[in-house]
Amino acid sequence: MRDMSQHSSFRRRATRLITTGAIAATGLLVLSACSTGAEAGGDDTYGFAAAEQVADSPITVWVDASREPAVTAFQEAYPDIEVVLETYDGNAGGSGSFQSKISLMDQAGDGWPDVVFSTQQNDAIWASKDTPNGEPGFAAPLNEGLIDQDFLDGFAEGSLDYATIDGTVYGLRNDLAQTVFYYNQKLLDEFGYDVPSTWEEYAELGDALAAEHPGYILGSMGDSFMTYIYYGGSESPVFQSPEPGVFHSDTSAENAQDISAIIDGMLENGTLVQDSFFSAEFAANYADKLVGVPGPVWYTGAIFQGGLATPAGEIGVAPPLKWEGGDVAAGNVGGGIWYASRHSANLDAVATFLEFVTSADEFQVEASSGYPAYTSAAEKWLDKQAEAGYFVNDDFETVMSDAAGQIWSGWNVTPWSPETAWAKVVIPGMAEGETVVSLLPAWQTELENEATVNGYTVE
Repeated sequence: MRDMSQHSSFRRRATRLITTGAIAATGLLVLSACSTGAEAGGDDTYGFAAAEQVADSPITVWVDASREPAVTAFQEAYPDIEVVLETYDGNAGGSGSFQSKISLMDQAGDGWPDVVFSTQQNDAIWASKDTPNGEPGFAAPLNEGLIDQDFLDGFAEGSLDYATIDGTVYGLRNDLAQTVFYYNQKLLDEFGYDVPSTWEEYAELGDALAAEHPGYILGSMGDSFMTYIYYGGSESPVFQSPEPGVFHSDTSAENAQDISAIIDGMLENGTLVQDSFFSAEFAANYADKLVGVPGPVWYTGAIFQGGLATPAGEIGVAPPLKWEGGDVAAGNVGGGIWYASRHSANLDAVATFLEFVTSADEFQVEASSGYPAYTSAAEKWLDKQAEAGYFVNDDFETVMSDAAGQIWSGWNVTPWSPETAWAKVVIPGMAEGETVVSLLPAWQTELENEATVNGYTVE
């Protein structure tokens, strides 16, 4: 059951669905965002010039496969709101599919979805901007009337920053993605090893594990989001925007060189592998051989309770790894964002949907694999893990919540992702036997090329 404050909010929204919006001609679902605010009550009701509203019209929602349960839960809770579900890649790996699809619809002048989920945190940068032909951008402002401020205040501090442009909120964060260090207590006890707390100890554990228990591992480099874990989490200055329109990358920096050398050493001794965490091969080969791994809090459901099906009572959660003598610095690995379309003909239904999928127990607590960005849902999600006795350490809740405030601020959000250059340069290079250290200059060059293409000055 969702709590009463959320229930009242959703009920008020549902009542508003029935009482607002004029009925338009049959089949008229989406009109141009150029429709005046007066036609839709847009400027007064939503804070922007909305399309003409059509009461009870369906809303089209784009999600990746992992967010389909959110739509299912919403449909069960609100059977009177018709939802058309469409799945896509979720913009995974910085694919750019969200932007490219919307650009085509901007050119056509119709066909926009009402709600989009993206795994990337940088889409508000382009989605808030006017189109080349001068029309308003895709994303609807949320804090100017569409979503109540009381509801927005329920998100974790700073969690909406990436979707906020010049004070306007354009997206709602689905989950937080701070890194921690997961460890298999059963295997550590069996082998007589301690949980590492530093990157240096992580490398030493790799050496010991390779020599004494070959075949057991401490992670994988097979996914492009490893850039956030190993380079963001090691405070490596390879993806920075020190001021708007400026990009800086320094793969020759000490931290970048040191973490790359650690990766190379662990690839060589076999304690880091190159299979994707989400591949069938990884689950088949390493489900009972993963001794420990740095990773985001969403590994709980997506990796351990998901693909690896690790039973309760084996996995523990330790603080993010740090450099010896340094401060804890968590990486930030995603944390998807929900966007509303300013083209929608049923914005009240859209608002009801956004509030539900980001805060309601039915999805965020019962069906989400990630750590909810909405504070009340996060508390219940942690309680659920505690009640299930999944983690071996009693302080896992504190570790996870503390890590949310320990994310290194040295990386910045830009219109492009560090993942694309890593996937283009480093992953194939590793597959061919090249060292990561040797690939760093090429990775930096590709990052700088992407910055230039996006109109940034490289310094």
